Amino acid sequence: MKSFTLSDLKKELKLLPAGDLVDICVSLAKYKKDNKDFLGYLLVDSYDKPGYINDIKGEIDAHFESLKHQSNLYYVKKSLRKLLRVLVKYTKYGNDKSMTCDLYIYFCQQMRDSKIPFKKSDQLINLYEQQLKKIKKNIEALHEDLQGDYTRELEALSL
Repeated sequence: MKSFTLSDLKKELKLLPAGDLVDICVSLAKYKKDNKDFLGYLLVDSYDKPGYINDIKGEIDAHFESLKHQSNLYYVKKSLRKLLRVLVKYTKYGNDKSMTCDLYIYFCQQMRDSKIPFKKSDQLINLYEQQLKKIKKNIEALHEDLQGDYTRELEALSL
């Protein structure tokens, strides 16, 4: 089966009436959860980015709250990796470097402030340092004014 280019799809979508577009969007959302989440972001959350960021931060807080009583670092590592996969998905939806920096800085702050003894595990230390590298890379793509603010926050997170 031939795969269509994005420009071909865009041309075809412009030719369709509004009712058919709605049917196509519903069909896409019906078959894959990620499509439904992305469509929900585009229709609802993209207009309120600060609220969207606060919702994600609340989800991060809840996740770290559930990890407080976990003593096995293996399960902590698996749970943090799962949380990071969710964060990647959310930041991909927003496609905004400053939002990405905010969320990853918040994740690292929560990781440091939690009672998780992550410094005892080389894998968790590497995971933490990888997030710092991601933050640094995203900071470089921002405007100079924002770079200074985020750089100070990043320096405070260094091990």
